[in-house]
Amino acid sequence: MATERVQITEEKLLSDNWYILKRFTFNYLGKNGQWTTQQREAYDRGNGATILLHNPQTDTVILTRQFRLPTFVNGNPTGMLIETCAGLLDDEGPDDAIRRETEEETGYRIESVQKVMEAYMSPGSVTEKLFFYLAEYTADTERNAGGGIDEEEIDILELPVSQAYDMVTRGEIMDGKTIMLLQHLRLKQLSQN
Repeated sequence: MATERVQITEEKLLSDNWYILKRFTFNYLGKNGQWTTQQREAYDRGNGATILLHNPQTDTVILTRQFRLPTFVNGNPTGMLIETCAGLLDDEGPDDAIRRETEEETGYRIESVQKVMEAYMSPGSVTEKLFFYLAEYTADTERNAGGGIDEEEIDILELPVSQAYDMVTRGEIMDGKTIMLLQHLRLKQLSQN
């Protein structure tokens, strides 16, 4: 793999236990015209999708809460994190994957989704690109139990939008993708008023 400014000279597998961790050695052409040899590690877990479910009639949102070990080892006393529904694409397109994840995690069966954006969430070390979505739900939206699959233990939260915004301000919602989607919803609502 090479471009005019990057030439990968070595790719070494460090781990494939959970996902794939590789160390890359590459030559990089700086703005000063000098080539340098650098090394970086990249964690490849595939691409993912996330969605914020919003009920415009009640102005509520559906969020999830689950244990996240990385937050626990980085100072989150319980390790529990409030988030938008999300998951990996696996072998599906983003639209299909987010509908599947929505039903698995929240129990809501959503047909129509609106793509909002794409973003790299931690580009210094993780290859993942995340696809962001909004969708509407109502009390009549078809629903099953939700809560995740396999070892997932996911709590489903239905909150007033104003409470979710306040939780961001108080540091009770600290997940980046969730904050981004809540802010997007806020801007959308402000532009409609």
